[in-house]
Order: sequence, then C-alpha cells, then structure tokens
Amino acid sequence: MNKKTRFILALIIVLILSVSIFFIIRLSRNTVFIYETSSTNDPSISAGMDEIEEQVSQFRGLNIESVVPRQLMTRDELNQVVLNDFLEDYSAEDEEKDILLMSLFGLLPADFPLRDFYLKMYGEQIAGFYDAEQKAMFIISDSGFGGMERSTYAHEFVHALQDEHFDFEGKLGYTDESCAEDSERCMAIQSLLEGDATLTQQLWFQNYSTKQDLQDLQAYTSSFSSPVYDSAPDSIKESLTFPYLYGGTFVQSLYARGGFDAIDTAFTTLQPVSSEQIMHPSRYPDDLPDNPTLPDLQSTLGGDWEEVDNDVLGEWYIYLILAKSFDQQHRLFDSLALDAAEGWGGDAYSVVKNKHTGEQAAYIAMNWDTAADSDAAFRAFSDYSNLRFGMMKADGFWKGEDYSSTLIKTSSTSFVWLMAQDRVTLQSLKALVED
Repeated sequence: MNKKTRFILALIIVLILSVSIFFIIRLSRNTVFIYETSSTNDPSISAGMDEIEEQVSQFRGLNIESVVPRQLMTRDELNQVVLNDFLEDYSAEDEEKDILLMSLFGLLPADFPLRDFYLKMYGEQIAGFYDAEQKAMFIISDSGFGGMERSTYAHEFVHALQDEHFDFEGKLGYTDESCAEDSERCMAIQSLLEGDATLTQQLWFQNYSTKQDLQDLQAYTSSFSSPVYDSAPDSIKESLTFPYLYGGTFVQSLYARGGFDAIDTAFTTLQPVSSEQIMHPSRYPDDLPDNPTLPDLQSTLGGDWEEVDNDVLGEWYIYLILAKSFDQQHRLFDSLALDAAEGWGGDAYSVVKNKHTGEQAAYIAMNWDTAADSDAAFRAFSDYSNLRFGMMKADGFWKGEDYSSTLIKTSSTSFVWLMAQDRVTLQSLKALVED
C-alpha cells in the first residue's frame, strides 16, 4: 500500500486536533520546493513567533540550535501548493492502486475519486505544516496571527525541535522508503511525532495562552465548517485522526511514567514499532509483532499474475476492516471489532492481479496472541464475511457480488483469510494453504 499513514497519500499527513475543534497538518517531503508565501515582516508577528519558540523550547526541554524559517501562507496560496506540489507525484497509477486495495478490503467503493478528494480535503483542512526538507514552518492565515495561528505555531515548532534533536530521516529512519518496508513501524513513529507535538501544544496552551487566544479559538470553532472531511468515508477519517488521538494518548502515558525524559527515550532507544503499542501503551515496548512468512502466490497462480502489494495490516487496520466498511451493512459493532483486533500478534498479506483479465486476489495470514484470541478473531471475521459476502455456502466459501472468500485455521493461534474474484483462483489459494 502507498502509506503514510496506511491507505493514505504517502506525502502528506493530516492532523485533526481536539484542542477546541481545529485542524493542523505536519508535512514532510523528500523533494525540495520553494513556496511563494505571505511575508512575516510584521514586527509584532515575528516577536510573537519568537516568544512561542522560546516558551515551547523551554517547556519541552529541547533547545533549538539553528534558525527555523517561518512564513505565513494564505488559503489561496495553500491550494496552489496542494495542487502543484503535494499531489504532483501522485499519479493515476498510484490512485488506481490505492483504490484497488481499499476497495478489496471493503474500505472504499471501487469508483471513489480519491485524488480529487485529497485535493479538496487538504485545501480545507490544513492550518499549518513543517517541511522537513526545507526545515521550515508554514502557517495558514488570511487574517493575521491570532489564537488559532499561535496554537498552530506551537505545534509545528515542536516538529522542528524533534527533527533537530532526533533527526527524522537519519536517526529515526522516518522516510518514504522505510515506511514502504515497515509500515507498522512507520505508523508508530508518526504517532509518536504527532502525539508529542499534540501534548506539548496542549500544555503550551494551558500555560501560556492569553484570554484573547481563547476568544479567537472560540470564534474559530463557532464558524468553522468541514464539508469535505465530513463527507469522507469513515475509514479515511479514522485513519487521519489515529496518529493524533491514539498517538496523543500513547505519549500522555509516557509523560505520566517519566515526563519528557520518557518521551525522549521513545525517540532514541525504545522506539515504538506497531499500531498495537500505540493503541495499548501498556504493551510498549515489550510486545513485538510476530509476522508470518507468505508463500509465493505468483508461482502458484502462474506467470499471468503480478503482485500489487505486500504489507502488514496491523491491529488498527484489522479493526477498520471489521468496523468501518464503506457499506454500513457490512460493519460489526465497534466494541466487537476492537475486542477481536486486540489479540493481534502479527500478520502479513499479499495482493495479486492477473495482468490480462484484471482479476484480483488476496492472501492474508494472521497470528494471534493466544488460542482464545484467535478463536475470537476467527468468529469476528466469519460474522463480517456473512455481512459482506452473504451466508457461507456448504463448501465453506462465501460468495459475494465481487469476491469469493474463505477462512482457514492453520494452527491454534493463526488463520488465513483468502479472497478472489474467481472461484478457481480461490480454490488454488486454498490448496496452497492446505499444502
């Protein structure tokens, strides 16, 4: 999958914060580009930024050793950046692949206009971002530097501190390449980054905000609307918020254990490695994933087949599949889906496609912590399959409109989930499991 976060456009990370109800983004890119933006020559704005940097740096316990360029950017300028830079490398082939994967797992309709949605959503949502390549901060503003912009600036400056002290690309290994190799670790690091920035922003607001800041935010939230975000499929909305809501809770747990020293340790010597650790802070750092090895599907199915993607779903995306299908009639209750996903021990999947017919198939192997966890998850996937594909047939297969599917127990703590558009292909994959 083209991930950062999972199933989401790899070059941009959207943050939806709950300090009041406002929206912020932290962006890192691997391509250098220069923005034409509004100036920050206003002495009062520059002084306000300087003050926030000093407060955040002192509060967070990380000194800034170099000057970080900062600019104000109007909403119109942002829209041009989204169109010309953020989505420049997101090709029609990338969009087709992402839609294929998300629709296969039931998270999007097959005709969803994903690129157009990203374009509109980022233009609506972004309030500021840190560019890790330029080492610069950009705050979106059409009306000065009030409470909304000041709070956004506090958040983005935390990312500048993180990058200088913990080195996103070098020491953290937080790059597009590393995320493609280990998306679960990437998601965990992203959650650490955003959770830290969110917590520090909230603490800054509690300690340093003014009465005018609060009034500005109240005015902002009373007038803000988000029709694009509100109309998004639930799987996308949940994915966008994960690093900041769950990441915020994870970082708060570290802060409760040992203050910012414990958070710094998570950046350096005990980095989180999975969405499971982020969702369940008590399992950090000792509960490590045990991801199974997959068979070679291309050799089994023949030379007409090519692999579209291989990766790990992780606990979070297993929950999304079970609970946040784009078709609400296919969903399990949230509580059931969360309980079923919680016993996750590791997984791996491969999605393949026939180069001539366009037929798709998927092999998903899942490990669980205990036999009871495996049984609970197996029941949940069986219930989900009944909802999505119709009741199981006598031969142990589900036959839906687009896919046939089956579940196969491979041990007391593991099972395989197979999907294919053609029944013969599904039989071949089943034989591969049973061999």
